[in-house]
Amino acid sequence: MAYAVKTPWWLSRFVYPRLTWNIPATDTPAVYLTFDDGPHPTITPFVLQQLKQYDAKATFFCIGKNVADHPDIYKQILEAQHTVGNHTHNHLNGWHTKTDAYITNVQQAAKHINSRLFRPPYGRIKRSQAGRLLQAHPQWHIYMWDVLSGDFDTGITAERCTENVLNNIQPGSIVVFHDSEKAWPRMQHALPAVLAYCKQQNWQLKALPQ
Repeated sequence: MAYAVKTPWWLSRFVYPRLTWNIPATDTPAVYLTFDDGPHPTITPFVLQQLKQYDAKATFFCIGKNVADHPDIYKQILEAQHTVGNHTHNHLNGWHTKTDAYITNVQQAAKHINSRLFRPPYGRIKRSQAGRLLQAHPQWHIYMWDVLSGDFDTGITAERCTENVLNNIQPGSIVVFHDSEKAWPRMQHALPAVLAYCKQQNWQLKALPQ
């Protein structure tokens, strides 16, 4: 499975400059952990417990269908004062979906997810789709990432997943994990290690700005 753990600088600067890939560093170092594809009835509560243990805030990019299926778990995310974002209703790949159908699916998810934040599943979105979304919702922010944990990759170990993050994370980084069954074997090992490392570095753990 081919993917870049660290987002190439040219991708954010020249290909998708209107999308947010990291957060400019400030005098108070901070990193931004994000979780895609939930909520999940058992995995998301594990994530919430780990975040609470480290006094960390994060952003959950939720699938609309999963929110509809697990409204109690979604409520737990909000009650813990984490940020949520729209991740389409059915985890659509924008490259393989017509723009009108893609926008309709995002709007369907928005009926369940009250948020100005959006992330395209797989990071795959056409320029026309991004343009249409931002035209219809100029207050929205489309967030990508600069560190991809690879927890979704069944071909790597949990240790490799952890190293993917620890070897690339820095203040301002947006890191992608997944609260999903596919990612669980690697995420459950990597997340506590990453949280502990960030605390050792005295980096704040924040939700993405809205």
